[in-house]
Amino acid sequence: MGNSLYSTITRQSGLMKEMRLVANNIANMATTGFRSEKAIFSEHVVQLGLDGESLSMARAGAHVTDFAQGALTKTGGTFDLGIEGNGFFQIETPAGVRLTRAGAFSILPTGELVSPEGYPLLDAGGASLTVPVDVTDISISGDGTVSADGNPIGQIALVVPSDENDLEREDGVMFKTASDVLPAEGASMSQGFLEASNVEAVTQVARMIEVQRSYEMGQSFLEKEDERLRSILTLVGGR
Repeated sequence: MGNSLYSTITRQSGLMKEMRLVANNIANMATTGFRSEKAIFSEHVVQLGLDGESLSMARAGAHVTDFAQGALTKTGGTFDLGIEGNGFFQIETPAGVRLTRAGAFSILPTGELVSPEGYPLLDAGGASLTVPVDVTDISISGDGTVSADGNPIGQIALVVPSDENDLEREDGVMFKTASDVLPAEGASMSQGFLEASNVEAVTQVARMIEVQRSYEMGQSFLEKEDERLRSILTLVGGR
């Protein structure tokens, strides 16, 4: 197989990975707290022989998450919380503590605050947060302090990882980290608001079209090369 074919195949593979990321971004445009992703292409150089000849190929070996803030939308929900600034909620999952920006919480009959998946929301001390079920007024201040009928009963944790590059996406809007978490300085939460996805629809659709066209060009080249090689084999075999 020619070097040009190797280069094209690796490029096609990278474009397929990027297309999946873009498609996932578009599918989550309406997902609360979703963070978009993009592929990172790098050059991969392979030595072909002792004479110094090499082959350069493009690879999409990694992807990066865009942590830019999404717009806050007013819902009026008592337990809808939108974060302003750099910070995450902590929730307890069967796999351990996870971070999220999706603040659409609800209350169980027991008074425990949980995520849409049913995972407990954690307070500043790392314990699940429980609200008395017989109160009539629940307010949540910007620093996460929860008050029931005017009496403080706990504080929702708002944290950041000590190393943001250590964040690893799980299940759409949740992230895990092996690094320590610290209080989120300068961040606050707004009761009755939810943070929208930070996916920019026009940008993502434009990128999808661009990736599709690039992939089609590569596919056309591969098909022409295949026809050329078949023609050569046919001529050689006919002698």
